[in-house]
Amino acid sequence: MTWVIGVDSGGSGLRVALADATDPARTESVSSREPVRTGPSGIEAAHLLEQLLPMAGELLGRAGDVQVSAVAIGAAGMATLGDDLRAVLPAALESSLGAPRLALAADAVTAYAGALGQRPGAVVAAGTGMIALGTDLTRWARADGWGHLLGDCGGGAWIGRAGLEAAMRAHDGRSGGSAALLHRLEAVFGPAAGLPGQLYPRTDRPAVLASFAPEVARCAGTDPVASAILREAARQIVDTAAAVCPPAEEGPCQVALTGGLFRMGDPLLVPARQEFARRLPHVRAIPAAGDPLVGAVLIAAELAGGTLRLPHHPQLLRLTVGQGT
Repeated sequence: MTWVIGVDSGGSGLRVALADATDPARTESVSSREPVRTGPSGIEAAHLLEQLLPMAGELLGRAGDVQVSAVAIGAAGMATLGDDLRAVLPAALESSLGAPRLALAADAVTAYAGALGQRPGAVVAAGTGMIALGTDLTRWARADGWGHLLGDCGGGAWIGRAGLEAAMRAHDGRSGGSAALLHRLEAVFGPAAGLPGQLYPRTDRPAVLASFAPEVARCAGTDPVASAILREAARQIVDTAAAVCPPAEEGPCQVALTGGLFRMGDPLLVPARQEFARRLPHVRAIPAAGDPLVGAVLIAAELAGGTLRLPHHPQLLRLTVGQGT
């Protein structure tokens, strides 16, 4: 059998899967809850290898004496912070795992592959952040994914920050506030006046903001301010999707919605579907077939078989082949 490894590196940690390339659905996986560090040179290749190699070794030990033909790594921040990974990983993984083929992908690309496979379309990947990616299999189109200070509009951190702002408005007695969200803020974080001291010194502020998004969803059924925040998030999601979908005259387009944000269910999905129907009637929003780890395994399997059709890109999807191949 031909064996491949898929890796998903994100804000909640690292997941690694070993699969038979001829049947990628048959996988064994392990995970860690320690996110790969980001330093002055971007995502730290040494820290990723420090976690990945023992995890891969555990999986290979379970499988017995097998040869790895390809590895695909999807990482949050790969497009803008992946220079160290692209410089270090090809030689390191060929040396340590004997893997002659490597795909280094943005997590949006592995999300796309997991959601839609190798067919044209678009994906909106939403968790703490928000990014949309589309392709006609000749080129990629990208929108947002610029982080919580410059974008990620409609994502978890965006929703959480809007909810916390509405709570602080209620605390101050300003217009636009929500007593319901203030109650949830105090239940989660303690007294409202102490929130800045808890939030601003944190290096993981986007994750802390996003942790309040489910509270906004819980309040949306009875609180008009929370409901309005989610309606605006839905508009932002559709804006982002519209930027990467082909125009209506080119025919229908499937958009897969993937990522943890959409697990909040109807409070977000219902207004999102309404926005898609109103503004992009040629677009059909569908659930994702699989997650980014599934996508990483699929990319590795197709790379091993020489059948990868997703477009190469220097930042979004870079492929390397070892000297001995």
